[in-house]
Amino acid sequence: MAGSLSAAMLAMVGRGAAAALGWARPACSPALQQARAYARPVTRRRRDIPSQLDDLPPTMLKKDYANLPVMNSVDDVVRRLLSLEMASQKEKMKIKTQQLVEKVRRSPSDNGSFEVQVAVLTARIRMFEEHLQRHPKDKNNRRRMLMDIDKRKKLLGYLRRVRYDTFEKTCQQLGIQYSLPAPYTRRVTKRWMVKKAFCIKVFQEAQKLKAAERLKQRRERQARARAAQGQQGQEKVAQEKPAQEKVSQEKPAQEGTPV
Repeated sequence: MAGSLSAAMLAMVGRGAAAALGWARPACSPALQQARAYARPVTRRRRDIPSQLDDLPPTMLKKDYANLPVMNSVDDVVRRLLSLEMASQKEKMKIKTQQLVEKVRRSPSDNGSFEVQVAVLTARIRMFEEHLQRHPKDKNNRRRMLMDIDKRKKLLGYLRRVRYDTFEKTCQQLGIQYSLPAPYTRRVTKRWMVKKAFCIKVFQEAQKLKAAERLKQRRERQARARAAQGQQGQEKVAQEKPAQEKVSQEKPAQEGTPV
């Protein structure tokens, strides 16, 4: 009896030591263990992505409350609630956009010039870039960012052609690196050559049809003009005929009168 109890106690102690050391046998099959390990969520460390909003001081007031004179006499708690420390991403973007606009605007009342539009688009593009670094599969915002980039390229291209000094100043103030668009090149393939020859043939046939139609219209106009001229000549002859008859009747009468 004592021997059986000592054996049971030794077995329990052995199982406890094995469990403590991680030597215990799994309670399920190896396939189930692998499936559980595969389905376990992987915890990834979130990267610290720099943002354009990091240089905004948290004590700065929101855009709607910054210029109110009553803000000088409010409590610290209210001032903190209306500051950027408690503000949303949208409120911070308003402040950042206003800062970029102030750098390039022509006058205090300038809200729609090309430089101001470039500044607003730059703030939006940088916001989309930061968002896509955290969520690279967000295709909707990627599409919006590419559309804004195209708009900004068009505006900068116009400024570069019309006012080069303003273009340089805008790029310098906003930190934009403008690169010239690459020349359009297309790889020549057999399919492209056949398609181009077919398009040229269709264009030539269309030009022939248009030339025949123009010739027909020109001949019709000439025929109408000749008919109008003939009608005008007949009317003129009809008007001159009574005058000639009147002159011929008056001439014999004048010859028979004595001098």
